[in-house]
Amino acid sequence: MEAEYDKIHITDLRIRCIIGINPKERIEEQDLVFNITLYGDLSRACRSDNIDDTVNYKTLKDRIVAYIRHSKFYLIEKAAEEVAAICLSDSMVKKVTVRVDKPGALTYAASVSVEITRYAE
Repeated sequence: MEAEYDKIHITDLRIRCIIGINPKERIEEQDLVFNITLYGDLSRACRSDNIDDTVNYKTLKDRIVAYIRHSKFYLIEKAAEEVAAICLSDSMVKKVTVRVDKPGALTYAASVSVEITRYAE
């Protein structure tokens, strides 16, 4: 049985970058929208009210934005995997779910998305 974890959600993080396989997509930046759920034990932070006892989600968000802004991936799957790795580099994060939406990727659809879940080793 999987351990129960507390959750931190980062919702609708919009980042512009080069993403896609078509020639136009390799030149013009597009938006990707990230929804990230971080899983871990937040009980210590709940007791202490101290940022050192939890995931500093602002610092994590800044790392993700800096990385994705300068990326040039072909697939949103790769973007999701890299964001998951960044999140899991924080020892407080035991599991992460990353959903990446690419708005306007398909005619007649609001978005296309990929969702992955990864675990700390």
